Amino acid sequence: MGFLSRITNGWEIAKTSFTVLNANKELLIFPVLSGISMLLIIGSFVATAIGGTGWNADVFEQMSRGEQYLILFGFYIVNYFIVVFFNMGLMHCVKLYFDGEEVSVAKGLRFSVSRLRIILLWALFSATVGVALKILQDNLGWIGKILISLIGFVWSMATFFAVPVLAYENVGPIEALQRSANMMKEKWGESIGANFSIGLVSFAGMILIGVAALAITAFINEGVGIAIFALGFLAIIAVSSALHSIFISAVYNQMKGNMNVHFDRSLLDNLFQEKS
Repeated sequence: MGFLSRITNGWEIAKTSFTVLNANKELLIFPVLSGISMLLIIGSFVATAIGGTGWNADVFEQMSRGEQYLILFGFYIVNYFIVVFFNMGLMHCVKLYFDGEEVSVAKGLRFSVSRLRIILLWALFSATVGVALKILQDNLGWIGKILISLIGFVWSMATFFAVPVLAYENVGPIEALQRSANMMKEKWGESIGANFSIGLVSFAGMILIGVAALAITAFINEGVGIAIFALGFLAIIAVSSALHSIFISAVYNQMKGNMNVHFDRSLLDNLFQEKS
C-alpha cells in the first residue's frame, strides 16, 4: 500500500474514531480527569517541596544531580500512572461499545481500579526507563540527544499497544512491552495517517480558536478572549487524546478479532498489514 493510501485510510479511521466519540461524548471526561489529576497531584507535590524550604523556589537548582533524578523519577511515576489509568478506563469503555454494551465513565474507572497493581508496575518500569534515558542524555552531550530521540521513537512504537495489553492479557510490564512490540511486527502498519489526520484537525481547530480569540480580544474584551483561547485549547487536547485512544483500542480489538459493525474492518486490515 502506498503512502497516500495509508494517509487516506488513516483519515477514514480518524473520522470513524470521531463517530465513536460523537456517540459516546462522555469519553471526553477521561482526558479531562487525567489533566485535572495531574495538575492537582503535581501541584501538591511542588507546593509541599517548596513549602518545606520556606517557599524558596531556588531549592531545586541547589539540589545535587542525584536528588534531581530522584524527583524526576517520582514525577515520571505519577505521570505514567495517571495517563495509563485514565487511558485504560477510556479504552475499556470503547471495548464495551464494540461489544454492544452500555458505556459509562463509572464502568471505565472501576475497570482501571481493578488493574491498579499492573498500572503501578508499568509506571515504575516506564519511570525507570525514562530516568535511565535522561541520565544518558545528560552525560553524552549532543550524541546523547540524538540517541535518546531515536530510542524515544522506538519506545513509542514498541509501547503502541501496551495499555490494552496490560488491560486484558494479564502480563507484567516487560512481557507487555514484548507483546506490544511483537504485535507491531506481526501486524505491521502505520498509524501515520490517523495521527496526521487527528493532528491536522487539531491544528485547524487551534487556528480557528486563535482567530476567534484575537477577534474577541480586539473588539470585545481581552480577558474573555484569553479565556476562550484557553478553554478551546484544553478542549482540543481532550478531543485529540480521546481520538488517539479510540484508534488504539479499535486496532487492538480488530487484531484480537473483537471488532463489530462500529468500525470498517477492511480499513483497519489495510492499515496494519502483515509483512510479506
